[in-house]
Amino acid sequence: MKALLAKKIGMTQIPYQDEMCACTLLHVENVYVLGLRTPEKDGYSAVRLCMGRKKKTKIKKPLLGEFVKVFGEREEYPVEIIKEVRGEFDPEIFKPGEELNPSIFEVGEKVDVIGYTKGRGFAGVVKRWNFGGGPSSHGSMTHRRPGSIGQTTDPGRVWKGKKMAGHYGNERETIHNLTVVYVDPENKIIGVKGSVPGPRGGVVIIRSPKRVRLKAQ
Repeated sequence: MKALLAKKIGMTQIPYQDEMCACTLLHVENVYVLGLRTPEKDGYSAVRLCMGRKKKTKIKKPLLGEFVKVFGEREEYPVEIIKEVRGEFDPEIFKPGEELNPSIFEVGEKVDVIGYTKGRGFAGVVKRWNFGGGPSSHGSMTHRRPGSIGQTTDPGRVWKGKKMAGHYGNERETIHNLTVVYVDPENKIIGVKGSVPGPRGGVVIIRSPKRVRLKAQ
């Protein structure tokens, strides 16, 4: 299994298999392996990845001590983002302190991309749940309101899980089986076919797929 951290650059079009395809470009810069979790020691298998830059004087001492053990004495450490990805990883490729680049994935390979959707704050039922709303005219005064939400005497309350106004977005989402259509190790850019969750500059995890989609016979 393989995994990377990346920041979303944006979407564009590139030629792939004799046609233009929409793809998302992701920037893989300053990404390192922090360590491996093993069943013998931790009870499960995973890899810990980190990225970014932060001055030594800005890092809390317990975390700094962990990074010094892996990377040695430095002025800056990749402490900004730390993520853990579960799965069986090759210790020869994912060595603690090793820098990763997009070349671990190949063009045509399938990947899963995990990110957080754009946060939209507090939203009403029309925007959040695509409700149709009430009449648009004739003084209805219920244009974008949810309408009746309760029941009669039995049960005499609002059911749990009712679709109502509330916080919308900023939820973890996984897009499965995207195709890698572009790899540029020199500029540390990887392109995947289609869209991925999150805004420009948002951090995503790229990993080997967990659900293998079989082609129809």
